Amino acid sequence: KIIQSDPFHFQIIKERKDEDWDMGNIVFTLTNRRYGEKYIAYAESHDQALVGDKTLAFWLMDAEMYNYMSVLSPFTPVIDRGIQLHKMIRLITHSLGGEGYLNFMGNEFGHPEWLDFPRQGNNESYHYARRQFNLSDDHLLRYRFLNMFDRDMNKLEEKFGWLASLPAYVSEKHELNKVIAYERANLLFIFNFHPSQSYTDYRVGVEKPGKYKIALDSDAPEYGGHNRLDHTTDFFSQPYSHNHRSNSLLQPNVLNESDGQSQGHQHTHYLKVYIPSRVAIVFQNMDIQM
Repeated sequence: KIIQSDPFHFQIIKERKDEDWDMGNIVFTLTNRRYGEKYIAYAESHDQALVGDKTLAFWLMDAEMYNYMSVLSPFTPVIDRGIQLHKMIRLITHSLGGEGYLNFMGNEFGHPEWLDFPRQGNNESYHYARRQFNLSDDHLLRYRFLNMFDRDMNKLEEKFGWLASLPAYVSEKHELNKVIAYERANLLFIFNFHPSQSYTDYRVGVEKPGKYKIALDSDAPEYGGHNRLDHTTDFFSQPYSHNHRSNSLLQPNVLNESDGQSQGHQHTHYLKVYIPSRVAIVFQNMDIQM
């Protein structure tokens, strides 16, 4: 079956301010399926791209895509927000939404505009009956950042096989902090959807102890990010019960403790980690043999 997570993403983008996004609803929408029944998840389909609607990237960045997608132009707040959220939405859909991932052509690099097939209303024009794949090949355009993230996201899935793994264990969906954390295929996924708040020494529960390292980081400069994370850092789990997991990582800032907002489960270990705003991070446990 297909889990239509995409209308939900479009709904919250259209109707809610970033600070009002509901983490619990995002997780529920992506995981609301019968146990053992396989689903195909997607962040965007042709329904959104057809004339009368917009692509995901166009909803996020709209007309500024015409003037500010060049690396020679200013990195405006609208373009910055759009690029960061586009990556995060694709990754959370890919890793949490099901057992298969469907990419509508052009979505991998944030295709602008819409699709419109020849008809009487457009004078039988083929102008919008296309996908401009050349955009992601131009090194002077920011589309290549989105495309490179999509490439590495899929490479990571090929390596760890999370789509063929058991459903994710969601340990945190924190409404105040806008943080979502879950484990799948021996990977730890952390999302900070907060538009401005970064967290230091943030505690995240993990089931399996060991040394963790960053495997994918949406904030990396090659993906159009701000390079706020150090990939040489080793994160060691601590034997402290947190969110119903046996271990945890500490991601600096402790707003997530004892405020009743976590809505997670108790782990027995944790990590402490730094989570910048509008960033998705995937951690690999280096002590687990592939």
